[in-house]
Amino acid sequence: MDAVRVALLREVLAGTEWPRAARRFAGTLRRSVVPAGGNLLLVGTELYEPWHMAAHLVDEAAWSGLPELAPTLVRHHVLPGDAPHLSVGLSRLEAARRGHTLLVVAPEQPGSGLLERVHDARRAGATVLSLDGGDAELGTLAHEALSVPGGAAELDLDTVQHLVSAAAGENSLPAQRGPRRFRDRLARLADQLTAPPPSRW
Repeated sequence: MDAVRVALLREVLAGTEWPRAARRFAGTLRRSVVPAGGNLLLVGTELYEPWHMAAHLVDEAAWSGLPELAPTLVRHHVLPGDAPHLSVGLSRLEAARRGHTLLVVAPEQPGSGLLERVHDARRAGATVLSLDGGDAELGTLAHEALSVPGGAAELDLDTVQHLVSAAAGENSLPAQRGPRRFRDRLARLADQLTAPPPSRW
């Protein structure tokens, strides 16, 4: 979904909680992955793989200059011959620890096996974020959750994923980390060069 469509979607949803909720969730995602240098693991349920969320986050990582937003897609079923970026199985979650962020996208009940792995990752220090259909058990495991119950009138979980991924890559950069970026210095120089001369009066 391109920026124009996201803007139109936000306009349609302006009277609801969703744009603000999506920005808040996206802000939590950025604050978790950027200082940690990435380490974002994205996993769905056995019946739902968040392909679109993965693709949108990769795009936003490139457009925003924040490579940390690009996730590792963790899959329930990996087949022989799958490309390397599609060959990460659930065992990857066992290595999650402090400095890792686990983003779970679960339109339906996640299942006990996934919940156990999420619980273990949280105990090991990973930050757990959840985009879900309202599963109470997953909600209690998540440090931050954004739930879209099946009966939500305005939109569905797929649409919320678009809002979150777009908000995660927005231009408002997080707090400055380390030396000022070259792009920031260049923008500041351009502002100084194009500014009108100061008034002498």
